[in-house]
Amino acid sequence: MNHPSKAESEGKGTGGLPAEERLGRVLDAPPGAEGRGDLEVPLGRRSYRIEFRAGGRRRMGERIGELFPGVRRAVVVTNPTVGALYYDDVAAALSASGIAPHRVDVPDSETAKSLQEVERVLEDLIAHRFERVEPVIALGGGVVGDLAGFVASIYLRSVPFVQVPTTLLAQVDSSVGGKTGVNSPQGKNLIGTFYQPAHVMIDVEVLRTLPDVEYRAGMAEVVKYGMIRDLPFFAFLENQVDRVVARDPEVLEQIIFRSCANKAQVVMADERERGERALLNFGHTLGHAFETLGRFTGLRHGEAVALGMVFASRLSRVLGHCDERVESRLVALLSALGLPTRPADWTARQCLEVMTLDKKVRGGKVRFVLVHGVGKAFLQPMAFSEIEPVLDAFLSERC
Repeated sequence: MNHPSKAESEGKGTGGLPAEERLGRVLDAPPGAEGRGDLEVPLGRRSYRIEFRAGGRRRMGERIGELFPGVRRAVVVTNPTVGALYYDDVAAALSASGIAPHRVDVPDSETAKSLQEVERVLEDLIAHRFERVEPVIALGGGVVGDLAGFVASIYLRSVPFVQVPTTLLAQVDSSVGGKTGVNSPQGKNLIGTFYQPAHVMIDVEVLRTLPDVEYRAGMAEVVKYGMIRDLPFFAFLENQVDRVVARDPEVLEQIIFRSCANKAQVVMADERERGERALLNFGHTLGHAFETLGRFTGLRHGEAVALGMVFASRLSRVLGHCDERVESRLVALLSALGLPTRPADWTARQCLEVMTLDKKVRGGKVRFVLVHGVGKAFLQPMAFSEIEPVLDAFLSERC
């Protein structure tokens, strides 16, 4: 159901270059010198644009009209918190373009990512007889985006889907790449699909109302890009950490843009996570276990990922893949950003039991994301018995 942009249909990215070359040039430039503009995620007929537009939520009617000519209705999935702040802007923009908005609220927590909530949203769409050409718009953070995207991928065997992410974590990571899904009591994101959005609207203005704790949690995914593939970006974050913490507008725009470019390039190379894209799970294997053990109400996703990244760097050092400076640099940056670096209150045996259900498990081994150094990640299949002693020692450091 995704619609290629004019740029994609002509084989060009948003900068007039082929999209692949445009992404390469962005990431070859030093952080802060990448230039600006929109980005294209080049996936053939599933290509789409990441649009960076302050106040972009107020242009959603115009954008939806361009993407889906003649459409007269749109579903806006949001939650009460985000809806109270930004739904009226989106609804007014849609109405001004002759598109009737239909609001569907989901709970404002990770617990919303459930099959029960998916069924409730689907029944609402069925009751209002939404048609296959009418888009679902996700207005919210990662939870809203994952849930709404999953609904869009299965309702009437797929309807168009547009992302309007309102958290830092969603803007730099979950809104790009087409992963959708919900949780099971046994694990995070065990039920879902790969379904690319038709468009992503990054409106930096909405981050002004983002609580500090959510902003800090989003920074974990930003740091991840530096750790797995972008050493200059990691050094930029180290050097600009005070401005990052202060939400300096210029620096914030730079880190969102470069994070999206990193994500887009990985997705372009490996859309369905058969190889390189699995590196984006750095810190997530243990992080997801922490979230599951906390029944998705304890650590925030970014906080859990921060702890998982510290452990992954520790495991890398113990196995002889890198020196201890890698871990110390990571811990120093995460600490400066206000993210946790000490282990959560769980045992190694509890964590490993959950990790056996991880999507990266093959033949009883988990493909763990490790690092040779900052910016140099790789996958290594590991038996759980190899991980357990290192994890046990790591978790014993809790304070």
